[in-house]
Amino acid sequence: MTVPVIEEPEFPDSNSEISHLTGSEQDFSWMQGKECGDTVVFNYFGKHLSDIEIKVLQGAWQGETYDEIAKSYGYSAEYLNKDIGNKLWKKLSDALQEHITKKNFKEALKRAWKQQDLATKSSTSASTLWKTLPFPEGLVALDSPFYLERPGVETYCYQEVIQPGALIRIKAPKLMGKTSLIARLLDHAAKQSSQTAYLDLGSVDRSILTDLDKFLRWLCLMVGRQLKLENQLHEFWNTDILGSNDNCTAYFEEYLLAEIGEPLVLSLDEVDRLFSEAGVVEDFLGLLRSWHEKGKTSKTWQQLRLVIAHSTEVYIPLDINQSPFNAGIPIELSEFDSYQVQELAHRHHLEWQEQQCRQLMQMVGGHPYLVRLAMYALSRGNATLAQLLQDASTEAGIFSHHLRRYLETLQQTPELAQMFKQVVLSPDPVELPSMQSYQLYSMGLVKRLDNHVVPRCNLYRKYFCRVLG
Repeated sequence: MTVPVIEEPEFPDSNSEISHLTGSEQDFSWMQGKECGDTVVFNYFGKHLSDIEIKVLQGAWQGETYDEIAKSYGYSAEYLNKDIGNKLWKKLSDALQEHITKKNFKEALKRAWKQQDLATKSSTSASTLWKTLPFPEGLVALDSPFYLERPGVETYCYQEVIQPGALIRIKAPKLMGKTSLIARLLDHAAKQSSQTAYLDLGSVDRSILTDLDKFLRWLCLMVGRQLKLENQLHEFWNTDILGSNDNCTAYFEEYLLAEIGEPLVLSLDEVDRLFSEAGVVEDFLGLLRSWHEKGKTSKTWQQLRLVIAHSTEVYIPLDINQSPFNAGIPIELSEFDSYQVQELAHRHHLEWQEQQCRQLMQMVGGHPYLVRLAMYALSRGNATLAQLLQDASTEAGIFSHHLRRYLETLQQTPELAQMFKQVVLSPDPVELPSMQSYQLYSMGLVKRLDNHVVPRCNLYRKYFCRVLG
């Protein structure tokens, strides 16, 4: 919920003409303040300050009242105060993570500017960045400067994950950042005095996934371990009277949630691993939905907050009242836009303009992993952008290992490979059977346009035209 910013009463300063030039602020100019304010807002929201916001900021910088600012620019003082000023101070409050008003913003920006300056001076120079630059694979570390927040996504999720009985559904193809987002949600929840548990269903033995009772026992055991609780399954699991779902519910309600006495954020990654297990998936997804529904009335179940990550929709028929996929908060991760790609280039110490970003995106789109992999190679000086793009779809290119892994997967399923061959060879979107469309999308190889698909990026079209065609 957004908390409104209440503007403090203004008391005109008789020394306003010189107040911005005295004391400790002499070494912090208006241009530096404007640049700092615009930067922190852009980094947090993905949008720059508007012209009118900058005018209000400059007037406030010079100690002017809203009446004085209004006279200078031809607006009403009420409009500048309530419609522009309040929202501006709220933006800065969110971006700087402290309460900002018209009276204290200058000192707050000065502190942020000093932190930015210190970070710049202490950061590794472009010529030596490669010595410490991590290879872009898997989870992006919590303290990594190479994690880009998507405008509104993280902030929204941070608010929702601490709500009683919350259910957040994160959907995106592979390598789009689902696990990295989950890590940040769990870290945020832990800082808000919640217990957390993370389970990756992609790493579970298939023998466990094919047996509902064994899978739910595994779930209870693993959550208990992460909560550092003793295994009490033998005390609570009653197979003579209760079914597996009821036993699992009782174990959570009467033992796990009761024992910790605190909110628990349970994250389930790679949930689509269950979609092909007909004997498990329907009952388990119905169980998750029932827990979410219990959270609407039960204080005990309000402690549980669920985060589910998956690559596709479930492709088996489910009762609308038993599926968690039509409840809770849906979050779909998109590719980076040109502004985000340029920001990522800046963080890699690449002095790029719009043209270079456009050239890279013409090959790989805004695919987070492919963009970072390209910038990793360029930052290490392994190639120029022109060379990288020329070799991109060849065995000599930096993407060859990534592309070969996809090829190996497709070769194991000849029918799917044949379907994808149609897609890359066609200049127009192709309509595929639902199952194959789901599979190619979840792998990250295609984008969906209504009921049709196209290659996710030009790199995939070029490479697979050659190796499949």
